[in-house]
Amino acid sequence: MKESTVFSIGHGNKTVDVLIDELRSFGISYLADVRSKPYSKWNADFNRGTLEHLLSAAGIRYVYMGDVIGGLPSDSTCYTRGHVDYGKMARQPAFIAGLERIVTANDKGLRLCLMCSESDPAMCHRSKLIGVELLKRGIMMRHIVAAGKAKTQYDVIYNITKGEGLINLFGEETTLMSRKDYT
Repeated sequence: MKESTVFSIGHGNKTVDVLIDELRSFGISYLADVRSKPYSKWNADFNRGTLEHLLSAAGIRYVYMGDVIGGLPSDSTCYTRGHVDYGKMARQPAFIAGLERIVTANDKGLRLCLMCSESDPAMCHRSKLIGVELLKRGIMMRHIVAAGKAKTQYDVIYNITKGEGLINLFGEETTLMSRKDYT
């Protein structure tokens, strides 16, 4: 497996200064916002325009990708019984194109971090969808949990599946879903 330059982070209830410190601790140059709705009702610093400005001042380039790889697709066919079905999402042309942009960034050695609002990577589409699909392409995303501290995609999936992994005894892949019902 090739050395990965792709990371993820959740802003949760952090301040922008803490987020920037954590990004800097891993030498991140680009932050890709993968929130479907790039706004925070709790902290206006995480609203798209404000965040882009604050990151730019810190020397980190902001890129919005929530329209193609966000966790809440507008396409109703990506839902099963009210939950986002990540297996269905992974087959959508827009998602595939967005994922290829991440693969290209990794191939170029760009230090890229995908950001969503959920702090725990095990509870977010960053690991259950994007991280799984990157792993299939030989890219091990690392999930930043604090300055200088990250979990590998393997560690997060092990946690999610309680040690079972994504392939069952019959060779079938486990389909991961969103934790919330959106009906």
